[in-house]
Amino acid sequence: MKIKQFEDKGLAHYAYAILSEDAKEVILIDPARDPQPYYDYAEENNARIVGVIETHPHADFVSSHLEIHQQTGATIYTHSMVGADYPHEAFDEGATLQLGEIKLKSLHTPGHSPDSISVVLEHEDKDKAVFTGDTLFIGDVGRPDLRESAGNVTAKREELARKMYKSTREKLMKLADDVVVYPAHGAGSLCGKGLSDANSSTIGNEKLSNYALKPMSEEEFVKVLTADQPFIPKYFGYDVSLNKQGAPEYKTSIEDVVLLEKNFKPEVGAVIVDARSEKVFKKGHYKGAINIQNGGKFETWLGSIVGPSESFYLAGESEEQLGELIAKASKIGYELLIKGAFVYDQQGGEKSDEFNRASFDANMEDYMIVDVRNTSEVKAGKFFDKAISIPLPELRERASEIPTDKPVVIHCAGGYRSAAGSSIVEAALPGVKVLDMSEAVTELKQQ
Repeated sequence: MKIKQFEDKGLAHYAYAILSEDAKEVILIDPARDPQPYYDYAEENNARIVGVIETHPHADFVSSHLEIHQQTGATIYTHSMVGADYPHEAFDEGATLQLGEIKLKSLHTPGHSPDSISVVLEHEDKDKAVFTGDTLFIGDVGRPDLRESAGNVTAKREELARKMYKSTREKLMKLADDVVVYPAHGAGSLCGKGLSDANSSTIGNEKLSNYALKPMSEEEFVKVLTADQPFIPKYFGYDVSLNKQGAPEYKTSIEDVVLLEKNFKPEVGAVIVDARSEKVFKKGHYKGAINIQNGGKFETWLGSIVGPSESFYLAGESEEQLGELIAKASKIGYELLIKGAFVYDQQGGEKSDEFNRASFDANMEDYMIVDVRNTSEVKAGKFFDKAISIPLPELRERASEIPTDKPVVIHCAGGYRSAAGSSIVEAALPGVKVLDMSEAVTELKQQ
């Protein structure tokens, strides 16, 4: 028996391949959008993929379960409450799958979603591991507030928090202490609020160290779990629906994105996502463009700033970068929203004003400071007492709230988000001087 963990650092996502070496068969759990790594793994082990288990309809990434079924004939297993639109077999509480000498057992563990399952792996008559999806993380449990208006079955956050209390206490915590915990996400995921950067643990270790598994009443648990959860990106509900339906084939969908001529000029009023570096962007860009820089969290911020009901143009600095950006967008199903992608290398167009550190230090009262960090970050401490707070995912809708009688300075925690924020405000408040504090915030916040 072998367990292979696949990691997508950008979305802090873990997928798994369970290999029966005697049967030469593989079952996948929560695969990412690009199925090729799983095909490669099966081929390397002279095995075939016979099943895909979806622990729930994911909100933060698009799964390749339907494509793998279509390409390999593998059976898809998920809970009947999902109401899946794709061919599948129900894998409800008590159901089992045999994979050579391995037995996989379904536990219904609602809490993150009403239809969540965890999968217990039994080998040689002993429970060895549990794949907990978004129910139990290392150091945390799944957030309960994502299914109030998405999915086949909806539920209020308090109701799901109560279910999470029971799922952890009555099911997962009753497993043996040495059972290995394999979650669907790690640190950096927005599916929880305090995930560890460890990629696995044990039930025993989680009982000792996970705040959510500490002894407490159900009422205390509900209060703790529903407090201070991260923001919900715009794309989360869209991905739940796309995963319930089953996403289109990865390579075909990527290739269907229209590549436009260099320096293509989009129509007036179009949404333009410009992923070039902020320094290059500020020297020249199309009016109204949003500067979401290519980086480790590009797809998360793309889906947090641009809504799934919008279509957009994508601009990059090279054809190679465009390919990378389209692949990242596809992880959340946003390649389907791209009207066209093009290389932009002109120096002309709109230019952004430069932030002058000396002037700001000397005359801070002469600036309107806007903090685009998340609400929880601001709650933990403001960098500038008189700054107004508008989280970046809300900035396009709320930019009109910013007073315009002074130059506006945008800051975040390290400089990445303020580039997007300043581009949004620059477009929303024509005629107002908008400045990006950028990386200078790391020094200024310590003063």
